Amino acid sequence: MRETMTDQTLDPQIHIHDLGQRARKAARGLLSAGTQAKNTALREAARALRSRIGELLEANGQDVKSVEGKKPESFIDRLRLTEDRIEGMAGALEEIAELPDPVGRQLASFERPNGLTIERVAVPIGVIGMIYESRPNVGADASALCLKSGNAVILRGGSESRHSTRVIVECMRAGLKAAGLPEDAVQTVQTTDRDAVAALLKADEFVDLVIPRGGRGLVELVRDQASVPTLLHLDGNCHSYVHEAADIDKAVKVIRNAKLRRTGVCGATESVVVDRAVAQAFIPKFADAMAGDCELRGDTDAVAIDDRLKPASEEDWHTEYLDPIASVKVVDGLAEGIAWVEEHSSHHTDAILTEDDDAARAFMTSIDSAIVMHNASTQFADGGEFGMGAEIGIATGKMHARGPVGLEQLCSFKYLVHGDGQTRD
Repeated sequence: MRETMTDQTLDPQIHIHDLGQRARKAARGLLSAGTQAKNTALREAARALRSRIGELLEANGQDVKSVEGKKPESFIDRLRLTEDRIEGMAGALEEIAELPDPVGRQLASFERPNGLTIERVAVPIGVIGMIYESRPNVGADASALCLKSGNAVILRGGSESRHSTRVIVECMRAGLKAAGLPEDAVQTVQTTDRDAVAALLKADEFVDLVIPRGGRGLVELVRDQASVPTLLHLDGNCHSYVHEAADIDKAVKVIRNAKLRRTGVCGATESVVVDRAVAQAFIPKFADAMAGDCELRGDTDAVAIDDRLKPASEEDWHTEYLDPIASVKVVDGLAEGIAWVEEHSSHHTDAILTEDDDAARAFMTSIDSAIVMHNASTQFADGGEFGMGAEIGIATGKMHARGPVGLEQLCSFKYLVHGDGQTRD
């Protein structure tokens, strides 16, 4: 039966209860699912995406049309699907199918003096609630990662992407059916009523973990209202620091990519921090490279070097623009650069551009972010680029998982204890 995601007659509490019961049953079924069956489901889902590309583009066109003139271009870019992006989704499913099965991995094994042998092995978390905003590909990535790691997932995508999400979920369920696995391992919340989100966040009886992926407002709502455990992905106020030993041309090239490849992704550089020793050389070249494509806002020193930069406000240093805007700050040396980034970063992804390995090591050790880079674009902050096939988000907290959340991070563990009649005094 086709899921409409638009039925406002559904009672949110009853609906979430029903989804949760079905997801819990499906999760139990996945516990005994073999690697081959899971991989078959992923490959068949990829096949379904490709076979329905025309329908998916048409559905996505409805979604895009519904927000044109109402949302910024960066939002629409995240929402929009193309043939290449759909192929990327299908390819990610196939890549995840090729990855080792994380379930059942032996994480540790040891023998006690009394002869007991104890194993720690990886197991699925169970039922995961995935709440996300405009990017429809998140539904495919999350479903695939949950499936391969043996978890059932309840998706609650943004209302703006509901038509695209419907087709994507139908493709995932077709893959599950073809592999003989429970279709309810992938479900969607079929109402846009926001009370359903609140109900999902309180569904402790059925849901083991909630993962929000979106803007700070969504993440903070989940953090503040959930009684279900959460894995948080906060905003990406990412920094690129140009050290005095940077190769200026390399730094300009890398940071242009880090800012402009896709401005609406969480790994985009938002703030450029420049060592005073190279500011005169770097800032004009950087302004040349960004001219016409990106608005630059700078502190007093940066504006004095190149008046194409507009004066920055205090708010700029704390802003995730998700648009072609970047702030530029001049600092006096490595220590001040590290201090500035530590104070203003959202601790998602930060980078240093330098040819001095000691300076790079100091920066990478001192910056307490989920991802820290040396001489590379912050847009590599992505599970696919890390070899994970895809990601369910970038975790910015420090418990359980941090950075790109892939298959291994979607597992918990349990202990298997083997004895031969031992009793405890």
